[in-house]
Amino acid sequence: MIITEYEGHALSLLKECELQGFDGVVCVGGDGSASEVAHALLLRAQHSASLETDRILSPARAQLPLGVIPAGSTNVLAHSLHGISHVVTATLHIIMGHIQPVDVCTFSTTGKLLRFGFSAMFGFGGRTLALAEKHRWMSPTQRRDFAVIQALAKLKPEDCEISFLPFNSSPDLQERRAQGSPKSDCNAQWQMIQGQFLNVSIMAIPCLCSVAPRGLAPDTRLNNGSMALIIARNTSRQEFIKHLKRYASVKNQFNFPFVETYTVEEVKVYPRNKTSAYSLEEEDQPHETASENRFPWNVDGDLMEVTSEVHIKLHPRLINLYGESMEEMNDSKVTCNCL
Repeated sequence: MIITEYEGHALSLLKECELQGFDGVVCVGGDGSASEVAHALLLRAQHSASLETDRILSPARAQLPLGVIPAGSTNVLAHSLHGISHVVTATLHIIMGHIQPVDVCTFSTTGKLLRFGFSAMFGFGGRTLALAEKHRWMSPTQRRDFAVIQALAKLKPEDCEISFLPFNSSPDLQERRAQGSPKSDCNAQWQMIQGQFLNVSIMAIPCLCSVAPRGLAPDTRLNNGSMALIIARNTSRQEFIKHLKRYASVKNQFNFPFVETYTVEEVKVYPRNKTSAYSLEEEDQPHETASENRFPWNVDGDLMEVTSEVHIKLHPRLINLYGESMEEMNDSKVTCNCL
């Protein structure tokens, strides 16, 4: 057992440590810690396969499964895996060896890999996390609530161009992808939309959590070979707040004229303005100018700042996680979802 002491510690440890003889890796922590360990395991797999990590067309699968025991504030990954954010349930899945293959995204810019991840938000979601990171002295709940209020008070859209490759549900194509074939549908046509967007979400997992019990992307599954692209165009603050509140209710959070949803395989997000709509001059540290041309992204609860276009590509079943299919649990007569 190793206790990490700082961000990036797990990444550096898993680069160097000897993993032969181990059946898996278990992370006790929140979404950021779990995503960092998953990223580290996948980077290690690329090095083992002698793949160039700056440009990966068909990544190698992680060699060891990852167990996630929730100990964070939102625990989206654990909640999506088990249908509940529960330490005992997660632990029992690990002990019983339940394995669930999960889709993973690569995030890259100008041909260079930034990281592996499961979900991302740009615009409101990215700025909210950036604000929260400036107030680490607060408790997680206080920090989150403060950042949401601040981001809503300064709500502004980002001027973007978004290109995406729609999901091809052809069974033959999906079978090839599940087997790791890098070939895609040569007849697929990229689509492009542009305009003023308050938030852009790209999610390869349903992203269940306490504030969104049905999931931020309720129609997405852990390994169906597609991502949800959810776009909130510019609207009034009042209407956007109504949209956010719907995530905690049984009502359809996408039933608004300014919200668009797509099922996709790849996405490119290109900010057309030189700086983020949220100028640092409006923040608590007006003299800090080094990041004025960097756009904040929320990737699995981690802040990623990028200066240009971000390319997100889905890779089916790239890592095994300890858990069980939600569909299998729903179909089962067993009422305890740890069995």
